[in-house]
Amino acid sequence: MIRKNTDSKIFQELINISLTMFRKNFFDIFHGAISIKIDDSKFIINTKDAVLNSPALSNYMMLAHKRDYSWQEASVDAFIHSFIYKEISEAKCIAYTFPSFTMAYSLNNEKLAPKDYFGYKKFKEVKIYNPGDYDSWYERADVEICNFLRQNKINFIIVRGYGLYIYERELSQLAKTISMIENSAKMLVLSDADKLAKTQNYSFSNIVDSSDFDV
Repeated sequence: MIRKNTDSKIFQELINISLTMFRKNFFDIFHGAISIKIDDSKFIINTKDAVLNSPALSNYMMLAHKRDYSWQEASVDAFIHSFIYKEISEAKCIAYTFPSFTMAYSLNNEKLAPKDYFGYKKFKEVKIYNPGDYDSWYERADVEICNFLRQNKINFIIVRGYGLYIYERELSQLAKTISMIENSAKMLVLSDADKLAKTQNYSFSNIVDSSDFDV
C-alpha cells in the first residue's frame, strides 16, 4: 500500500530520475533497473516490463526482501539490489545502467583511469570487473558485486560487457556519479580513437611514398 504523503513522493522522485537517466542513454528500452530503499525490510524498484522513459507509476513496485509471488513482476535484477541493501548499509538507492562509452571502454581495458579533471578527482582509477562465464553470471552476480564494492571501498562496479552497478545515498547523486563516469569513459574512448586514426594516417603515408610512382 502506498502512503500518500511519503511513498507517493518517493515514487515520483524515482520516476523523475529514471526519465533523466533514460534521456542520457544510461537506460535502454527494457534494459536497466533503479531502486530506492524504504526501510530495512523493503524497497521500490521498477517492474520487469518497465520502460524507463515512461512516467507511469505502474512501472514501479514496492518489494519486500523476503521473496514472495510479487517478485515475479519485479526487475530481473531485484535480487542483486536486495542483496546490496542488506549487505551495505550506506546504500539508499541503486541503479543498474548500461552507459554506452563506459561499456565500450570496458571491453578492451582492465581499468578505468580518467584523464579529465573531474573524473580523476572523483575516483582516480577503478578496476573493470571481468564476470567470466556469462552463462553463470546471474547465479554469482549478487555476491561478486558486493564483494567487489567492499574490497575496493567504492560505490560502483563496471562489469565488462554487462553494465554499471552503483549505489548512493541520494537519487540525484546517483545520476551525477553515473554521468561523471560516462563522461570520463567517453573522453578516453574518443582520445583512443583519435590516436588510432592519426597512427593509421601516418602509416599509410609511409607506405604510399611518392617516389614509388616515379617513372
